[in-house]
Amino acid sequence: MNKNVHTDDELIALIRGDDSEALEELVSRYEDRVYNLAYRMLGNKEDAEDVLQDTFLNAVRGLDSFKGKSSFSTWLYRVAANAALTKIRKRSRREKSESEFLDDVYSVRQAAHSGVVLTDWSTNPATSLLDEEARKELQKAIGELPEIYKAVFVLRDVQGLPAADVAEVLGLSVAAVKSRLHRARLYLRNRLSSYFAEEE
Repeated sequence: MNKNVHTDDELIALIRGDDSEALEELVSRYEDRVYNLAYRMLGNKEDAEDVLQDTFLNAVRGLDSFKGKSSFSTWLYRVAANAALTKIRKRSRREKSESEFLDDVYSVRQAAHSGVVLTDWSTNPATSLLDEEARKELQKAIGELPEIYKAVFVLRDVQGLPAADVAEVLGLSVAAVKSRLHRARLYLRNRLSSYFAEEE
């Protein structure tokens, strides 16, 4: 294989022909993004590394199911998100149920309507957001989200995928993605409000 940069489609064709260098190139292209997605959803390095490995194993085994109707990166994100969600479901630690989460979101909305002002921590200096303690607090708060809200938030706000791609990855409508993203952001804003208020 020559050293020219290949498109995803070219690499997939080569991989289907058992080209191991093409597989290495494809893994190298996407491993950081898959790892970051997994880490944001799972909150620890070991689980993220497991999901990274599972994602590429599942992707190679299931490559015949990739028909090219969406981009390869969207398809790979779906494989990675499913691997991360499977890992979350197997965990023994208790996460908020969706009804508890929605109760929290409803409480935040009620407070906002009755005049309570939430700290807008999104305008804090970037140095505050990059602080190690702040990152840990944010990761902890993301970890409290029910799995589908966590997946929507991580894919849209952390990974930067367009809402339409997030919808395709998770098998949701764009409207459902936007609704769940709004609820996740509202919960996180409330959850982190007191932390960032203390930092000011």
